[in-house]
Amino acid sequence: MSVCDADDSRVAHCAGAVTPPNYVFARPKVVTTDDLNNFKEEIKNMIGSLWAAHKQETKDIAPTLMEIKQTNSNIESSIALLMGQNQELQNKIFLLESKSKEDREYISLLEERVESLQMGSRKSNLELKNVPRKNSETKDDLVQMALCLSTTIGGNLCRTDIKDVYRVRGKKDTQSPPIVVETSSTLVKNDVLKLCKAFNVKTKSKLCAKHLGFRTNEDTPIFVSEQLTARGSRLHFLARDLAKSKQYKFCWTAYGKIYVRKTDNSPILLIKSEAQVQQLMNTA
Repeated sequence: MSVCDADDSRVAHCAGAVTPPNYVFARPKVVTTDDLNNFKEEIKNMIGSLWAAHKQETKDIAPTLMEIKQTNSNIESSIALLMGQNQELQNKIFLLESKSKEDREYISLLEERVESLQMGSRKSNLELKNVPRKNSETKDDLVQMALCLSTTIGGNLCRTDIKDVYRVRGKKDTQSPPIVVETSSTLVKNDVLKLCKAFNVKTKSKLCAKHLGFRTNEDTPIFVSEQLTARGSRLHFLARDLAKSKQYKFCWTAYGKIYVRKTDNSPILLIKSEAQVQQLMNTA
């Protein structure tokens, strides 16, 4: 082998080592008109099937939709009816509340009138409290008690000044119900009250049973005041409790009305209701 042949062999070997691979590609399929037509037909058939299924579903749903529509219509009618009834009831309630308010106001007005009439009928009456009851007590005994009291306090009460006198019917467990003395005028009543107050201030021994002529239970304390109505008595009790709790200096009655006063320079308060007393109780 010649030198040239050896060189050519090496070149050929080296050239074979770097030769790029031979890539082989598949030949793409050619889409024909028939293929497109077949594809179109498949899509058309598919859409037709879906449309038929949709129509069937719609046909099946239609009665249910009609039923729901009818139900909704019935519900709307029922709601409209209920709203109408509710509005009617609200109107009736409003009228009843208005009537009830008017009735309460009218009842309150009647109560005030009755209270005023009762106060007017008792404006000249005295009430003797805690007076022991005598055995076989008579009206004449009660008159003598009132006259004896007047003499004790320095008054000039006589039988003609007494229109009537009686002991109030108390409960069974009440041993000494009050005695009511109806005087001839408010002037007579006020004079007796003033003299009783002055007697209790000046005398260490406050008014007691012996000052009414009793020979037994002589030291039983008695209390003289104007006769109050049931409502007035209740308010007077609450007013005294208010005066004690809140340190009011004065608490008194005059012509059936109740008054309180905190100090000598404070305004005089007329007690009109239990709510007013409660409000004063809550005031610091």
